[in-house]
Amino acid sequence: MTDSSGPLEYEVAVVGGGPAGMTTALYTTRLGHRTVVFEKEGGRHTAVNHVHNLLGVSENVSGQELATHAVDQLDQYGGDFYPDAVESVTRIDDRPDADGDDGGAAETTDADSETDDGGTGPDRPRFRLETAHATVDADRVVFATGFRDRSPDVPELERFTGRGLHYCLHCDAYTLGDGPVFVLGHTESAAHVAMTMLNFTPDVDLLLDDRKPEWDEETADQLDAHPVDRIDTAVVSAYDDESIDEDEPPWLGGLEFADSVGPRPTDSRTESGDGTERDYLGGFAMYGSVYNAGLPADLGCDRRDDGAIAVDERRETSVDGVYAVGDVTHGQNQTTIAISDGAYAGLAIHKDLRIFPKSLADLEDGDGETDLEQSVPASQSDLRARMRRVREVDVHPGLRGPSPGRE
Repeated sequence: MTDSSGPLEYEVAVVGGGPAGMTTALYTTRLGHRTVVFEKEGGRHTAVNHVHNLLGVSENVSGQELATHAVDQLDQYGGDFYPDAVESVTRIDDRPDADGDDGGAAETTDADSETDDGGTGPDRPRFRLETAHATVDADRVVFATGFRDRSPDVPELERFTGRGLHYCLHCDAYTLGDGPVFVLGHTESAAHVAMTMLNFTPDVDLLLDDRKPEWDEETADQLDAHPVDRIDTAVVSAYDDESIDEDEPPWLGGLEFADSVGPRPTDSRTESGDGTERDYLGGFAMYGSVYNAGLPADLGCDRRDDGAIAVDERRETSVDGVYAVGDVTHGQNQTTIAISDGAYAGLAIHKDLRIFPKSLADLEDGDGETDLEQSVPASQSDLRARMRRVREVDVHPGLRGPSPGRE
């Protein structure tokens, strides 16, 4: 991946290879822009056992399988994917060595970075990405770095993530319908998730884990009126569901409490010494999240009060030429919403980068018909070759083997 002649050059560099970042890259690549995606090892989405609510995709597909398919698609269209960590992103004209000592990067100014039509010209803002194994220059940067869930401080519980321990109500409430469910947390969001789960099951425990509640009086009154069993005592451990075959990954069976919590309103559970074990089908941990926004913040991108990156309807940040998509901008934790963000950003970047149509102001500045003909088509030759190859395979299915539904 390294290049001794200088930085690798791209029009679009995407930091993060989840659904939002990969969708952005697919759009920009198919729209004729040289694009690279950097994804450090793993990612939150790849840990998902089953992808939910994605039309046309089976629930048996895991996040890792979806990610692998996305990389294959990007490669087919001519984009580049590197499993590499991005260590820094800077504007080239902000670098101390921007006077040419950096190996050829020339200083730019705001005056010559934009064309009269609001698009970008040869001196458009450029960014430098330093990764673990390479240096890359790009015209546009997209952050799709997501967020991290705050894990519960309960021994043994985190190993059941995705197999009884969940973080996304809209993803997994369906899976836990009509069973005993817990919500672990002591905040406003935990209280409201517990009440919301009554839409799916009558058997909901709100576990404060020996912490003081942080919700307001209105939420307290609201919670008291709902048939949610509030348990204040500490949760000391989690245990396996013994009905699961030993050859299968372990699933959560239930939780053990430090003190006796009494019988469940709908079903008594076993007392174990001074404590209590309660079986659960599963539950949610509600301790908030941390946005992976360090790189865009270092670049000067504005953040919202909760730490997410602020973007406009085009998914562009407060820094010209820098975009952000997916959970790092809102934490919705939904594959479909992340894909939508990527599509919006991909289209916006294309409109920002594309050379044609030329504005009347550009044409009046001296871009004659002969000059235009020499620059047509604008997409680079290797990407156009990919377009021809993909088209030939699509028109002539024999080039790729039998395909269902084709004559």
